Amino acid sequence: MKSFVIRWFVVAFVVVPLFAHAQASRPNSNDAAFSQGIQRNAAENQPAAGRRGSDMNSVPGNNPLNSLAGLGADYKIGANDLIDIEVYGLPELKRTVRVNSSGLVSLALVGNVQLLGLTAQQAEESIAKSYGEKYLQNPQVSVFIREFTTQRVTIEGAVARPGIYPLTGQITLLRAIALAGGGAQFADMTEIVVFRANDKGAQQAALFDLEKIRTGEMPDPAIQAEDVVVVRRDPKRTALRDSIFRDVIDAINPFSVFSR
Repeated sequence: MKSFVIRWFVVAFVVVPLFAHAQASRPNSNDAAFSQGIQRNAAENQPAAGRRGSDMNSVPGNNPLNSLAGLGADYKIGANDLIDIEVYGLPELKRTVRVNSSGLVSLALVGNVQLLGLTAQQAEESIAKSYGEKYLQNPQVSVFIREFTTQRVTIEGAVARPGIYPLTGQITLLRAIALAGGGAQFADMTEIVVFRANDKGAQQAALFDLEKIRTGEMPDPAIQAEDVVVVRRDPKRTALRDSIFRDVIDAINPFSVFSR
């Protein structure tokens, strides 16, 4: 009995607190992923602004690679955004609605409400005013932006379909590359740079190895609104292609040597 009490005491007051401390001190995987990328970038290109994934998380005031975190309180609602609307104490008025092309949402009792260009807080105030005019006394309204399509990410370089893509919800680097059709010919998937502006407007860069992300050796960082993702070309393979192309031209046209 005595030995049982001693074991219970050790578990309750020694093992459990140590485990809790270890869990609390574990870093956020998203932040760590981007931090590793920038550190790698800095290590491989010392004088340059930053390289593989770690700088962006290590800079004070910088948002993690997370589309919802990057949304910000000043985000203005746009067409096609998906919004959750709740009125405290009245679950029957809860709605998940999509903003139409005119910026309107249709709500129970009050009909159409204009939300285009409003922040979430301003939308709450506008909806509360609409309900308060005829139906409710001092309604408490909450608005949560579930999906937003006016945010965007630019994917360019050696990808199949470079371009500017709307950001709807959360997306990781691996999914962003897949969205652009994957790597194009001569793409170097170990050299992917993510550019981002911090809160002060300064642009930073983080370098990622997609091959290691695919095998689980590196975490897959989330992409934030307005990020620019650049997939580099493999310079050795590109040089080899150019060399072979020149040899073919020379073989076909013996006078091409004089045009160099």
